[in-house]
Amino acid sequence: MSSNVKSLLDELDKAQKYPRLSAAEESLDHLITLVSNARKEIEASSDPHTTIQQYFPLKSLPTDDPAISEHLPLVNRAIIMHLLREGQFGVAATFTKELQEEKAQRYHSAMGDKLAALPSDELQQRFAEMYNILEHMKARNLGPAIAWARENSEELEARGSTLEFELVKLQYIWLFLGPSVNGLPDDANNGTFGAMCYAKQNFDRFVDRYGADLSALIGALIYSENLADSPYKKVFDIGSKFEDVAKLFTREFCSLLGLSAESPLLVTCNAGTLAVPYLIKYMAATQSKRTEWTQTHEMPFETPLPDSMLYHSIFVCPVSKEQTTDTNPPVVIPCGHMICRTTLERLAHKNSRFKCPYCPLEARADDCKEVIL
Repeated sequence: MSSNVKSLLDELDKAQKYPRLSAAEESLDHLITLVSNARKEIEASSDPHTTIQQYFPLKSLPTDDPAISEHLPLVNRAIIMHLLREGQFGVAATFTKELQEEKAQRYHSAMGDKLAALPSDELQQRFAEMYNILEHMKARNLGPAIAWARENSEELEARGSTLEFELVKLQYIWLFLGPSVNGLPDDANNGTFGAMCYAKQNFDRFVDRYGADLSALIGALIYSENLADSPYKKVFDIGSKFEDVAKLFTREFCSLLGLSAESPLLVTCNAGTLAVPYLIKYMAATQSKRTEWTQTHEMPFETPLPDSMLYHSIFVCPVSKEQTTDTNPPVVIPCGHMICRTTLERLAHKNSRFKCPYCPLEARADDCKEVIL
Protein backbone atom coordinates (compact mmCIF):
# COMPACT_ATOMS: atom_id res chain seq x y z
CA MET A 1 0.00 0.00 0.00
CA SER A 2 1.31 3.50 -0.87
CA SER A 3 2.48 5.77 1.93
CA ASN A 4 -0.09 8.54 1.22
CA VAL A 5 -3.04 6.17 1.24
CA LYS A 6 -1.79 4.46 4.40
CA SER A 7 -1.30 7.84 6.14
CA LEU A 8 -4.86 8.84 5.17
CA LEU A 9 -6.34 5.66 6.66
CA ASP A 10 -4.32 6.09 9.87
CA GLU A 11 -5.50 9.69 10.20
CA LEU A 12 -9.14 8.66 9.70
CA ASP A 13 -8.79 6.10 12.48
CA LYS A 14 -7.46 8.82 14.80
CA ALA A 15 -10.30 11.21 13.87
CA GLN A 16 -12.88 8.65 14.95
CA LYS A 17 -11.35 8.65 18.45
CA TYR A 18 -11.38 12.44 18.96
CA PRO A 19 -13.54 13.15 22.04
CA ARG A 20 -14.39 16.77 21.05
CA LEU A 21 -15.60 18.31 17.79
CA SER A 22 -12.97 21.07 18.06
CA ALA A 23 -10.18 18.51 18.08
CA ALA A 24 -11.59 16.91 14.90
CA GLU A 25 -11.85 20.30 13.18
CA GLU A 26 -8.16 20.98 13.82
CA SER A 27 -7.18 17.97 11.71
CA LEU A 28 -9.64 18.66 8.86
CA ASP A 29 -7.11 20.60 6.77
CA HIS A 30 -4.57 17.84 7.26
CA LEU A 31 -7.10 15.21 6.11
CA ILE A 32 -7.92 17.23 2.98
CA THR A 33 -4.25 17.41 2.11
CA LEU A 34 -3.85 13.66 2.58
CA VAL A 35 -6.91 12.93 0.40
CA SER A 36 -5.58 15.17 -2.36
CA ASN A 37 -2.14 13.53 -2.30
CA ALA A 38 -3.62 10.02 -2.25
CA ARG A 39 -5.83 10.83 -5.24
CA LYS A 40 -2.90 12.18 -7.25
CA GLU A 41 -0.85 9.10 -6.43
CA ILE A 42 -3.65 6.72 -7.53
CA GLU A 43 -4.21 8.64 -10.78
CA ALA A 44 -0.51 8.59 -11.56
CA SER A 45 -0.13 4.85 -10.94
CA SER A 46 -0.23 2.54 -13.96
CA ASP A 47 -3.28 0.37 -14.61
CA PRO A 48 -2.27 -3.30 -14.10
CA HIS A 49 -4.90 -4.39 -16.62
CA THR A 50 -3.14 -2.53 -19.44
CA THR A 51 -0.21 -4.96 -19.43
CA ILE A 52 -2.53 -7.99 -19.38
CA GLN A 53 -4.70 -6.73 -22.24
CA GLN A 54 -1.85 -6.78 -24.75
CA TYR A 55 -1.72 -10.58 -24.39
CA PHE A 56 -5.48 -10.93 -24.97
CA PRO A 57 -6.34 -8.77 -27.99
CA LEU A 58 -10.01 -8.41 -28.84
CA LYS A 59 -11.05 -10.47 -31.85
CA SER A 60 -14.28 -10.27 -33.78
CA LEU A 61 -16.44 -13.38 -33.70
CA PRO A 62 -17.01 -15.23 -36.97
CA THR A 63 -20.55 -14.23 -38.00
CA ASP A 64 -20.39 -14.72 -41.77
CA ASP A 65 -22.76 -17.70 -41.56
CA PRO A 66 -25.69 -16.80 -39.29
CA ALA A 67 -27.06 -20.34 -39.19
CA ILE A 68 -29.71 -19.70 -36.55
CA SER A 69 -31.28 -16.67 -38.26
CA GLU A 70 -33.41 -18.99 -40.40
CA HIS A 71 -34.63 -20.98 -37.40
CA LEU A 72 -35.83 -18.35 -34.94
CA PRO A 73 -38.94 -20.33 -33.91
CA LEU A 74 -36.70 -23.22 -32.84
CA VAL A 75 -34.40 -20.84 -30.97
CA ASN A 76 -37.39 -19.31 -29.18
CA ARG A 77 -38.64 -22.74 -28.21
CA ALA A 78 -35.18 -23.70 -26.91
CA ILE A 79 -35.11 -20.55 -24.76
CA ILE A 80 -38.54 -21.24 -23.29
CA MET A 81 -37.69 -24.89 -22.62
CA HIS A 82 -34.50 -23.80 -20.86
CA LEU A 83 -36.44 -21.37 -18.66
CA LEU A 84 -38.94 -24.10 -17.78
CA ARG A 85 -36.15 -26.54 -16.93
CA GLU A 86 -34.61 -23.93 -14.64
CA GLY A 87 -37.95 -23.35 -12.89
CA GLN A 88 -38.25 -19.77 -14.22
CA PHE A 89 -41.96 -20.18 -15.01
CA GLY A 90 -42.81 -16.47 -14.72
CA VAL A 91 -40.02 -15.46 -17.12
CA ALA A 92 -41.06 -18.21 -19.55
CA ALA A 93 -44.68 -17.01 -19.46
CA THR A 94 -43.61 -13.41 -20.14
CA PHE A 95 -41.38 -14.48 -23.02
CA THR A 96 -44.19 -16.56 -24.52
CA LYS A 97 -46.63 -13.65 -24.19
CA GLU A 98 -44.26 -11.30 -25.98
CA LEU A 99 -43.83 -13.80 -28.81
CA GLN A 100 -47.60 -14.05 -29.14
CA GLU A 101 -47.85 -10.26 -29.28
CA GLU A 102 -45.20 -10.24 -32.00
CA LYS A 103 -47.25 -12.84 -33.85
CA ALA A 104 -50.24 -10.50 -33.78
CA GLN A 105 -48.12 -7.71 -35.25
CA ARG A 106 -46.67 -10.00 -37.92
CA TYR A 107 -49.65 -12.20 -38.61
CA HIS A 108 -48.39 -13.38 -41.98
CA SER A 109 -44.79 -13.87 -40.96
CA ALA A 110 -43.13 -17.28 -40.92
CA MET A 111 -42.33 -16.91 -37.24
CA GLY A 112 -45.94 -16.22 -36.40
CA ASP A 113 -47.09 -19.32 -38.23
CA LYS A 114 -44.73 -21.51 -36.24
CA LEU A 115 -45.62 -20.30 -32.75
CA ALA A 116 -47.71 -23.43 -32.30
CA ALA A 117 -44.41 -25.25 -31.76
CA LEU A 118 -43.92 -23.47 -28.43
CA PRO A 119 -44.23 -25.55 -25.24
CA SER A 120 -47.82 -26.20 -24.17
CA ASP A 121 -49.40 -25.24 -20.86
CA GLU A 122 -49.50 -28.94 -19.96
CA LEU A 123 -45.74 -29.21 -20.37
CA GLN A 124 -45.25 -26.17 -18.16
CA GLN A 125 -47.45 -27.79 -15.51
CA ARG A 126 -45.36 -30.96 -15.67
CA PHE A 127 -42.17 -29.01 -15.07
CA ALA A 128 -43.85 -27.18 -12.20
CA GLU A 129 -44.70 -30.60 -10.74
CA MET A 130 -41.08 -31.70 -11.15
CA TYR A 131 -39.74 -28.65 -9.32
CA ASN A 132 -42.28 -29.04 -6.55
CA ILE A 133 -41.06 -32.60 -5.97
CA LEU A 134 -37.43 -31.49 -6.11
CA GLU A 135 -38.11 -28.85 -3.46
CA HIS A 136 -39.50 -31.57 -1.18
CA MET A 137 -36.41 -33.69 -1.83
CA LYS A 138 -34.15 -30.78 -0.85
CA ALA A 139 -36.07 -30.68 2.42
CA ARG A 140 -35.36 -34.44 2.83
CA ASN A 141 -39.00 -35.35 2.15
CA LEU A 142 -39.09 -38.26 -0.30
CA GLY A 143 -42.84 -38.86 -0.07
CA PRO A 144 -43.90 -36.94 -3.24
CA ALA A 145 -41.06 -38.45 -5.28
CA ILE A 146 -41.95 -42.00 -4.20
CA ALA A 147 -45.63 -41.35 -5.00
CA TRP A 148 -44.69 -40.11 -8.49
CA ALA A 149 -42.42 -43.11 -9.10
CA ARG A 150 -45.19 -45.54 -8.11
CA GLU A 151 -47.68 -43.75 -10.33
CA ASN A 152 -45.29 -44.13 -13.28
CA SER A 153 -43.82 -47.49 -12.28
CA GLU A 154 -44.81 -49.27 -15.50
CA GLU A 155 -43.07 -46.71 -17.73
CA LEU A 156 -40.02 -46.69 -15.46
CA GLU A 157 -39.83 -50.50 -15.45
CA ALA A 158 -40.05 -50.55 -19.24
CA ARG A 159 -37.02 -48.27 -19.32
CA GLY A 160 -35.12 -50.45 -16.85
CA SER A 161 -35.00 -47.55 -14.41
CA THR A 162 -33.83 -48.00 -10.82
CA LEU A 163 -35.45 -44.78 -9.60
CA GLU A 164 -38.28 -46.26 -7.55
CA PHE A 165 -35.97 -48.69 -5.74
CA GLU A 166 -33.37 -45.98 -5.06
CA LEU A 167 -36.06 -43.77 -3.53
CA VAL A 168 -37.43 -46.55 -1.33
CA LYS A 169 -33.90 -47.58 -0.35
CA LEU A 170 -32.98 -44.01 0.61
CA GLN A 171 -36.18 -43.63 2.62
CA TYR A 172 -35.34 -46.83 4.54
CA ILE A 173 -31.81 -45.55 5.27
CA TRP A 174 -33.16 -42.15 6.33
CA LEU A 175 -35.56 -43.77 8.81
CA PHE A 176 -32.89 -46.23 10.00
CA LEU A 177 -30.54 -43.38 11.01
CA GLY A 178 -33.13 -42.22 13.54
CA PRO A 179 -34.33 -38.86 14.88
CA SER A 180 -30.85 -37.71 15.87
CA VAL A 181 -29.96 -37.55 12.16
CA ASN A 182 -33.21 -37.14 10.21
CA GLY A 183 -34.92 -34.80 12.67
CA LEU A 184 -38.23 -36.65 12.35
CA PRO A 185 -40.47 -37.32 15.38
CA ASP A 186 -39.11 -39.94 17.77
CA ASP A 187 -41.98 -42.42 17.46
CA ALA A 188 -42.73 -45.91 16.16
CA ASN A 189 -42.44 -44.72 12.54
CA ASN A 190 -38.82 -43.64 12.94
CA GLY A 191 -35.54 -45.26 13.94
CA THR A 192 -34.72 -48.95 13.65
CA PHE A 193 -38.28 -50.10 14.35
CA GLY A 194 -39.73 -47.61 11.87
CA ALA A 195 -37.27 -48.74 9.18
CA MET A 196 -38.15 -52.37 9.81
CA CYS A 197 -41.88 -51.62 9.43
CA TYR A 198 -41.19 -49.64 6.28
CA ALA A 199 -39.21 -52.57 4.83
CA LYS A 200 -42.10 -54.96 5.48
CA GLN A 201 -44.48 -52.67 3.63
CA ASN A 202 -42.32 -51.80 0.63
CA PHE A 203 -39.51 -54.29 -0.01
CA ASP A 204 -41.53 -57.25 -1.30
CA ARG A 205 -41.95 -55.94 -4.83
CA PHE A 206 -38.18 -55.49 -5.25
CA VAL A 207 -37.01 -58.91 -4.01
CA ASP A 208 -36.60 -60.55 -7.44
CA ARG A 209 -34.55 -57.73 -8.95
CA TYR A 210 -32.67 -56.33 -5.96
CA GLY A 211 -32.37 -59.31 -3.62
CA ALA A 212 -28.69 -58.75 -2.78
CA ASP A 213 -29.21 -55.06 -1.99
CA LEU A 214 -32.18 -55.81 0.21
CA SER A 215 -30.21 -58.44 2.13
CA ALA A 216 -27.58 -55.83 3.00
CA LEU A 217 -30.23 -53.33 4.11
CA ILE A 218 -32.03 -55.85 6.33
CA GLY A 219 -28.77 -57.33 7.66
CA ALA A 220 -27.77 -53.91 8.97
CA LEU A 221 -30.53 -54.14 11.59
CA ILE A 222 -28.26 -56.42 13.61
CA TYR A 223 -25.66 -53.63 13.85
CA SER A 224 -28.08 -50.83 14.63
CA GLU A 225 -26.31 -50.10 17.94
CA ASN A 226 -22.85 -49.97 16.37
CA LEU A 227 -23.37 -49.10 12.72
CA ALA A 228 -20.13 -47.07 12.44
CA ASP A 229 -18.00 -50.20 12.98
CA SER A 230 -20.19 -52.55 10.94
CA PRO A 231 -19.66 -53.87 7.38
CA TYR A 232 -22.62 -51.70 6.31
CA LYS A 233 -21.08 -48.37 7.26
CA LYS A 234 -20.72 -47.19 3.64
CA VAL A 235 -24.22 -48.29 2.71
CA PHE A 236 -25.71 -46.06 5.40
CA ASP A 237 -23.37 -43.10 4.84
CA ILE A 238 -25.90 -40.51 3.67
CA GLY A 239 -23.22 -38.33 2.00
CA SER A 240 -24.62 -36.99 -1.30
CA LYS A 241 -27.30 -39.67 -1.66
CA PHE A 242 -30.16 -37.16 -1.71
CA GLU A 243 -28.46 -35.08 -4.41
CA ASP A 244 -27.68 -38.18 -6.48
CA VAL A 245 -31.26 -39.45 -6.28
CA ALA A 246 -32.55 -35.97 -7.18
CA LYS A 247 -30.43 -36.02 -10.35
CA LEU A 248 -31.72 -39.49 -11.19
CA PHE A 249 -35.29 -38.31 -10.63
CA THR A 250 -34.78 -35.30 -12.92
CA ARG A 251 -33.31 -37.50 -15.63
CA GLU A 252 -36.16 -40.03 -15.48
CA PHE A 253 -38.84 -37.33 -15.27
CA CYS A 254 -37.50 -35.64 -18.41
CA SER A 255 -37.12 -38.98 -20.18
CA LEU A 256 -40.81 -39.79 -19.68
CA LEU A 257 -41.57 -36.42 -21.28
CA GLY A 258 -39.40 -37.37 -24.24
CA LEU A 259 -36.73 -34.83 -23.29
CA SER A 260 -33.05 -35.01 -22.42
CA ALA A 261 -32.00 -34.52 -18.83
CA GLU A 262 -29.81 -31.52 -19.72
CA SER A 263 -31.06 -28.34 -21.31
CA PRO A 264 -30.18 -28.44 -25.05
CA LEU A 265 -29.65 -24.67 -24.98
CA LEU A 266 -27.17 -24.95 -22.11
CA VAL A 267 -25.30 -27.81 -23.78
CA THR A 268 -25.19 -25.91 -27.09
CA CYS A 269 -23.82 -22.77 -25.45
CA ASN A 270 -21.19 -24.73 -23.51
CA ALA A 271 -20.09 -26.61 -26.63
CA GLY A 272 -20.04 -23.37 -28.61
CA THR A 273 -17.88 -21.71 -25.97
CA LEU A 274 -15.34 -24.51 -26.37
CA ALA A 275 -15.48 -24.29 -30.18
CA VAL A 276 -15.20 -20.50 -30.60
CA PRO A 277 -11.41 -20.23 -29.91
CA TYR A 278 -10.72 -22.93 -32.52
CA LEU A 279 -13.09 -21.27 -34.97
CA ILE A 280 -11.45 -17.85 -34.54
CA LYS A 281 -8.01 -19.39 -35.09
CA TYR A 282 -9.26 -21.25 -38.18
CA MET A 283 -10.91 -18.12 -39.64
CA ALA A 284 -7.71 -16.13 -39.16
CA ALA A 285 -5.68 -18.82 -40.94
CA THR A 286 -8.08 -19.19 -43.88
CA GLN A 287 -8.43 -15.43 -44.37
CA SER A 288 -4.66 -15.02 -44.52
CA LYS A 289 -4.47 -17.76 -47.18
CA ARG A 290 -7.69 -16.63 -48.92
CA THR A 291 -9.32 -20.03 -48.69
CA GLU A 292 -12.83 -20.99 -47.57
CA TRP A 293 -14.64 -24.01 -46.21
CA THR A 294 -17.48 -24.94 -48.56
CA GLN A 295 -19.38 -27.50 -46.46
CA THR A 296 -22.42 -25.79 -44.89
CA HIS A 297 -23.46 -28.54 -42.46
CA GLU A 298 -20.03 -29.62 -41.25
CA MET A 299 -17.29 -27.95 -39.26
CA PRO A 300 -13.85 -27.79 -40.90
CA PHE A 301 -12.25 -29.20 -37.75
CA GLU A 302 -13.15 -31.41 -34.81
CA THR A 303 -13.93 -29.62 -31.57
CA PRO A 304 -12.61 -31.49 -28.51
CA LEU A 305 -15.60 -31.98 -26.22
CA PRO A 306 -15.84 -33.70 -22.82
CA ASP A 307 -17.43 -37.14 -22.66
CA SER A 308 -20.56 -35.63 -21.10
CA MET A 309 -21.26 -33.83 -24.41
CA LEU A 310 -20.75 -36.84 -26.69
CA TYR A 311 -24.24 -38.18 -27.35
CA HIS A 312 -23.97 -40.06 -30.63
CA SER A 313 -21.41 -42.60 -31.73
CA ILE A 314 -19.78 -42.11 -35.12
CA PHE A 315 -19.47 -45.11 -37.42
CA VAL A 316 -17.10 -45.24 -40.37
CA CYS A 317 -17.78 -47.95 -42.94
CA PRO A 318 -14.79 -50.35 -42.95
CA VAL A 319 -15.24 -50.97 -46.71
CA SER A 320 -15.84 -47.53 -48.24
CA LYS A 321 -14.24 -45.54 -45.38
CA GLU A 322 -17.29 -43.26 -45.44
CA GLN A 323 -18.68 -41.70 -42.27
CA THR A 324 -22.33 -42.64 -41.94
CA THR A 325 -25.04 -39.98 -42.07
CA ASP A 326 -28.83 -39.82 -41.81
CA THR A 327 -29.11 -40.55 -45.53
CA ASN A 328 -26.39 -43.21 -45.43
CA PRO A 329 -26.91 -45.01 -42.08
CA PRO A 330 -25.02 -48.07 -40.84
CA VAL A 331 -26.58 -51.50 -41.34
CA VAL A 332 -25.77 -54.79 -39.68
CA ILE A 333 -25.39 -58.05 -41.58
CA PRO A 334 -26.82 -61.23 -39.93
CA CYS A 335 -23.27 -62.32 -39.11
CA GLY A 336 -22.87 -59.21 -36.94
CA HIS A 337 -20.54 -57.15 -39.15
CA MET A 338 -21.56 -53.58 -39.98
CA ILE A 339 -21.28 -51.59 -43.20
CA CYS A 340 -22.95 -48.45 -44.51
CA ARG A 341 -26.09 -48.40 -46.65
CA THR A 342 -24.36 -47.39 -49.88
CA THR A 343 -21.85 -50.23 -49.53
CA LEU A 344 -24.71 -52.68 -48.98
CA GLU A 345 -26.44 -51.47 -52.14
CA ARG A 346 -23.27 -51.96 -54.16
CA LEU A 347 -22.69 -55.45 -52.74
CA ALA A 348 -26.30 -56.58 -53.10
CA HIS A 349 -26.96 -55.29 -56.58
CA LYS A 350 -30.55 -56.05 -57.69
CA ASN A 351 -31.25 -57.77 -54.36
CA SER A 352 -28.93 -60.69 -55.14
CA ARG A 353 -27.10 -62.58 -52.44
CA PHE A 354 -23.78 -61.16 -51.39
CA LYS A 355 -20.85 -62.30 -49.30
CA CYS A 356 -19.89 -60.42 -46.14
CA PRO A 357 -16.64 -58.51 -46.73
CA TYR A 358 -15.19 -59.87 -43.46
CA CYS A 359 -16.43 -63.46 -43.14
CA PRO A 360 -17.67 -66.32 -45.39
CA LEU A 361 -21.36 -65.77 -44.54
CA GLU A 362 -23.72 -64.94 -47.39
CA ALA A 363 -26.83 -62.84 -46.92
CA ARG A 364 -29.47 -60.83 -48.76
CA ALA A 365 -30.18 -57.13 -48.44
CA ASP A 366 -33.56 -57.86 -46.87
CA ASP A 367 -31.79 -59.69 -44.03
CA CYS A 368 -29.81 -56.61 -43.01
CA LYS A 369 -31.15 -54.15 -40.46
CA GLU A 370 -30.46 -50.47 -39.96
CA VAL A 371 -28.46 -49.62 -36.84
CA ILE A 372 -29.45 -46.59 -34.76
CA LEU A 373 -26.51 -45.30 -32.73
